[in-house]
Amino acid sequence: MRQEIGEGLQVVENWNSANQDLFYGKDGDLTGADKESQEVSMLALHLLQSALVHVNTLLMQQVLADPKWADRLTDADRRGLSPLFWTHVNPYGRFELDMNSRLDLEPAAAVTVPGPRNPQSEVSATR
Repeated sequence: MRQEIGEGLQVVENWNSANQDLFYGKDGDLTGADKESQEVSMLALHLLQSALVHVNTLLMQQVLADPKWADRLTDADRRGLSPLFWTHVNPYGRFELDMNSRLDLEPAAAVTVPGPRNPQSEVSATR
């Protein structure tokens, strides 16, 4: 249990370290003349984080829709899945943007996404 909690904390700490790259102006400090401008900056960061989690979730669903990958994952692997990753983000550099194509955001036909954990399902899984 302690190891699982530690692993979860590492995921969250890694996600929080993304703030330094996503919100890099003034060394990540909230600056502004008043409280309102600081609040707008924080809300913009939260919006960016939420959008990143949404895109990551869609990417994970696409991978899990492939039976080759879905069948390889055990229940423990599925519990370890998290959309809190940002290693694919390139905050600096060149971005190729094709305005003539759209992201494929349609859900796959047979997407198997792990549901929320609850104490009852974890007790029955260990028996």
